[in-house]
Amino acid sequence: MDIAISGNKVKKGFGNIDAIKGIDFEINKGEIFGFIGPDGGGKTTLFRIITTLLLPDSGKVSINGLDIINDYKSIRKIMGYMPQRFSLYNDLTVYENLNFFASVYGTSIEENYNLIRDIYSQLEPFKNRRAGKLSGGMKQKLALSCALIHKPEILILDEPTTGVDAISRIEFWEILHKLAEQNITIVVATPYMDEASRCNRVALIQDGYILTIDTPTKIIENFTEKIYQINSTNTYELLNVLKKCKFISSAFAYGSAVHATIDKDKKENDLFIFLNNNFNSAFTLNQINPTIEDCFMNLINSNN
Repeated sequence: MDIAISGNKVKKGFGNIDAIKGIDFEINKGEIFGFIGPDGGGKTTLFRIITTLLLPDSGKVSINGLDIINDYKSIRKIMGYMPQRFSLYNDLTVYENLNFFASVYGTSIEENYNLIRDIYSQLEPFKNRRAGKLSGGMKQKLALSCALIHKPEILILDEPTTGVDAISRIEFWEILHKLAEQNITIVVATPYMDEASRCNRVALIQDGYILTIDTPTKIIENFTEKIYQINSTNTYELLNVLKKCKFISSAFAYGSAVHATIDKDKKENDLFIFLNNNFNSAFTLNQINPTIEDCFMNLINSNN
């Protein structure tokens, strides 16, 4: 496959903090690629490097074969960027914001309307409303329209669904998949592990390191340990007890339950006996299939 974005030994620090720690990655043209990880993992710093807004301390990043340092002007013409925070003009209307961004790139709303029709059609009834008065989901759609109006080859989205309701998140991903059908390379950063399944491939990122890069399916298939879901009315005490168990490799809260991974040579009955002897509250125990979040937590533990 042709490579849209590549990074080789990319590093970036701020004072004594190493935000990006020598990472390597390749993103194929036309795919939806996700950088999945918690806040502080390095996603935003990496995106600012990719979009030519920050220089790396070392390493190399290429966009469609162009160098981010020497060819940044050419890169900006083929890239759309939706930053983490809403960065449009709150005092301008929906239409004025979109028209402004179109004019910056030497185009017009009419010229590229076909590209944003599905998104902007939901905004048009409110085109004379100031951007600052829009709901979170509508702001999200306006920001995406502005990032697309110059018909970019690559679209960079930094946590685009953070802070919006569940329905808006679903609608947004449906829009992204329609855009991908038009051969636009889409790169998304998100802290939501469940959004990994909506990407063609993902990089799990933590503390400036990439833990793994693969399809969501293969990441889950590579999880070979036994994992159990434990339900109890006393989750906090349950976690503390599990941390004392020598044959548990990881245990973390998962909603109102706890997910615990045990050593391969142990059985469900071993875990049941341990909890029965050490945990004073009632509990239920079931073996489950791993999720991306389980894989993420397991990779963190194996790298520590």
